[in-house]
Amino acid sequence: MARYWLFKSEPSDYSIQDLRKEKRKTACWDGVRNYQARNLLRDEVKKGDRVFFYHSNSKPSGVVGIAEVAKEGYPDPTAFDPKAKHFDPKSDPDNPRWYAVDLRFVEEFDGTVALATLRETKGLEDMLLLRRGQRLSIQKVSAKEWKVVTKMAGAKKG
Repeated sequence: MARYWLFKSEPSDYSIQDLRKEKRKTACWDGVRNYQARNLLRDEVKKGDRVFFYHSNSKPSGVVGIAEVAKEGYPDPTAFDPKAKHFDPKSDPDNPRWYAVDLRFVEEFDGTVALATLRETKGLEDMLLLRRGQRLSIQKVSAKEWKVVTKMAGAKKG
């Protein structure tokens, strides 16, 4: 049974359009440097799970599309590469500190389902994204919340 997630990215770093354009058809979701989010990537995010792609720090911030987990958690290769932006000299390949997953593009919405709109929508009152102080870049989404947001977005492949 597939589960649902919300992954945040600043579009200036990596956008839904970047994912759509990937020549390999998948992209490594790397660079996560929060232990709680790491644990989700390592232990809970599974192949076939659906992901809301969320543009943060944009105008407006919101859900812009859907991706699918193409490969389950594996050691984040950027943690071991001294030339990588997310290099961590304390990360050991024999005992990895950080994890990544691979995502596959599914759908880009016609417009952004803005954070402000999500806040006002019945049925999303308990959504983690909308809780005060919730800044985690990877979050669980319930099946009910998934249905509400995909309907709002007019998703074709939700």
